[in-house]
Amino acid sequence: MTTATTTARTMLGRLRPRRNPWRHPWFLEGFTWLYLIWSLVPVALAVLFSFNNGRSQSVWQGFSWRWYYADPVNSVLHDPNLHAAVVQTIRLSVYVTLITVPLGVAFALGINRWRGLVAATSNFVMILSFVIPELIFGVAVFFVFTKLFTAVGLGTLAEVLALVTWNVSWPALIVQARLVTLGRQYEEAAADLGATPLQVTYRVLWPLLSPAIFASAVLVFSGVIDDFVLVDLLSSNSGNTPMSVYIYSQQRGGNGGPALNALGTIMLAMSFVIAIVGYLGYRFLTRGERGSGIDALTTIAGEG
Repeated sequence: MTTATTTARTMLGRLRPRRNPWRHPWFLEGFTWLYLIWSLVPVALAVLFSFNNGRSQSVWQGFSWRWYYADPVNSVLHDPNLHAAVVQTIRLSVYVTLITVPLGVAFALGINRWRGLVAATSNFVMILSFVIPELIFGVAVFFVFTKLFTAVGLGTLAEVLALVTWNVSWPALIVQARLVTLGRQYEEAAADLGATPLQVTYRVLWPLLSPAIFASAVLVFSGVIDDFVLVDLLSSNSGNTPMSVYIYSQQRGGNGGPALNALGTIMLAMSFVIAIVGYLGYRFLTRGERGSGIDALTTIAGEG
């Protein structure tokens, strides 16, 4: 063995890492589990004590559906305020989704098809809800409905109008991204084969855009369920107060209890159900396309 070979091997040995860079990342894995435990254990405890037979929030007194429907006075089903909060949340989610998604799709088509200053300005406006803090927007619409458009006032109508304005960017941007990805070749091919503009819209464009439209509807619906700032500023009485605001106001006033845990569990379950339906629906609508479950989760989470 020559001196040069020995020297080369010595230098290579010095350059090699002392530890395997691909070894199991124990620190990162442990930190991830610590974060999950820190985040999920309080939620799990709140859900657990919503099934507690007694009023205690710290001592388990047996499994019961008392705070959901069994208690004739204080359960979510029988307490008028708790029941009204659930109904109002569902009402707002349905109303806002039915109004926001068609508007967002129309905005997306207009921005994608038109060129010029108006389209560019509209495209910029669609991004404002991601830049402006929701609190600032909420205070602004509060003054609009109480000082300028006093006929609207506070209540369900004001909440719907504000939530539609706030959430319309989701379907607009998601559908527009889908349009940019698809291009115009499918529509042009259908037109070359003799399809009318109406046939192109319903037989070509609608099936291609349905995954993005469905994903945006899921995002809007779930976003309204979790919204707090806008509905807190624009609600006027217990009849138009959704679950998020009712839970906060009762806990802050020291009136919390297992019934509020049950209400929060219902709110959490609604969000989970919508997320699962969104994932399965998106996978079904894109079954003929290349992609994985991660792509579906990414789109439903708002990154698509």
